[in-house]
Amino acid sequence: MNQKALLEAINQTMPFGKYQGRKLLELPEPYLVWFHKNGFPEGKLGQQLALMYEVKLNGLEGMLRPLLKPKSQHVSTD
Repeated sequence: MNQKALLEAINQTMPFGKYQGRKLLELPEPYLVWFHKNGFPEGKLGQQLALMYEVKLNGLEGMLRPLLKPKSQHVSTD
């Protein structure tokens, strides 16, 4: 796992479901446990979710939280 892939994974937003729009690092642990038990989606998103499961399982979330990029803020030109 390289640093770029880790940064990309923690800042990826969930594209569907109850937590759509939330960054993967911010997903609740029970949600990731459900995926672990029932199967992660295919492809890159599934790999990223599996990584977030491992991050939370090993208590590394706090260490990675400072690396979250702020959500884009809309700047008004009024």
